[in-house]
Amino acid sequence: MNGSVPVMTDINTPRFAARLNAFKIGAAAYWPGQNTVTTADLLARAASAGLNAADLNYPDHFVKDHPSDLARALDDNGMVLNGMAMRYYTDPGYKLGAFTHPDATVRRAAIDETKRGLDVLAEMGGTLMTLWMGQDGFDYSFQMDYARAWDATIAAMIEVADHNPSIDIALEYKPNEPRAFALMPDAATTLLAIKDIARDNTGVTLDFAHVLYADEMPAFAAALIARHSRILGVHLNDGYGKWDNGLMVGAVHPIQTIELLVELARTGYDGAIYFDTFPDHSGLDPVQEARTNIEVVQRLQAIAARLVDNADLQAAIARQDAPMAMRLVQGNMLS
Repeated sequence: MNGSVPVMTDINTPRFAARLNAFKIGAAAYWPGQNTVTTADLLARAASAGLNAADLNYPDHFVKDHPSDLARALDDNGMVLNGMAMRYYTDPGYKLGAFTHPDATVRRAAIDETKRGLDVLAEMGGTLMTLWMGQDGFDYSFQMDYARAWDATIAAMIEVADHNPSIDIALEYKPNEPRAFALMPDAATTLLAIKDIARDNTGVTLDFAHVLYADEMPAFAAALIARHSRILGVHLNDGYGKWDNGLMVGAVHPIQTIELLVELARTGYDGAIYFDTFPDHSGLDPVQEARTNIEVVQRLQAIAARLVDNADLQAAIARQDAPMAMRLVQGNMLS
């Protein structure tokens, strides 16, 4: 075992991943008598739900596990590494920001930690790093020098992108939380940042609940991103648009989910579907929740496949005939 992650032999196999930390739910009952639950344990439990890909958080998932051990755990469970995500918010030193922190030494620490994450990702054979800069924002008027914070973020992301051009850097936007206002709260602002970064190995991770939270239409956001950049990752979940609920896929917005899947098919997205859901909020069984997400997405993808080239639907859309479009879409959903 050389520490690299094997590539799936069947490129047509859908890749499904989920938030690994959700599989800590009920740890005492699932691993009786076990004092420590490792990342390898979480991978094994996730695989039992039918997930065949995984995103690892850096540095959290590597505190007690070596990259080669996690590569072996992925292989043993029939999973592939979809990518990694940086997790700055778990470090209290980044409360005032990572790339936007007023202290240059803290900004340097965040950049260097990101580079270490990229090196680990490369060691494991991965090619996708997701950056969610939730702590980079502000809570009060007159708290942040907006121009300086923007310049610092762009400079940091350029340095990160240039560290290993063979790795894609995906920016995941969200309106707020933990800060009251995020520096990159929506698709348009994120695309402005990518324009300023001006590196080919950058793009966007689209999170369905974040898009709703930003008062955007998911398919429209996907179309804009595909037009001006690249969709590098897709997080499916659902919510009520008031905050990041992390509900099961299609629980609230099934039609909007289908429209997004149709748009993703048209843009040629062939990456993993990552379930960024929170069964821990309601104490749900994470295995059953993940299995439900997989089953629902497969059904919604089948509907989307029937709609993507539907001539009658395209004609209705061309004339903005909403009643006909709804009859066609709902007819496929409810048949």
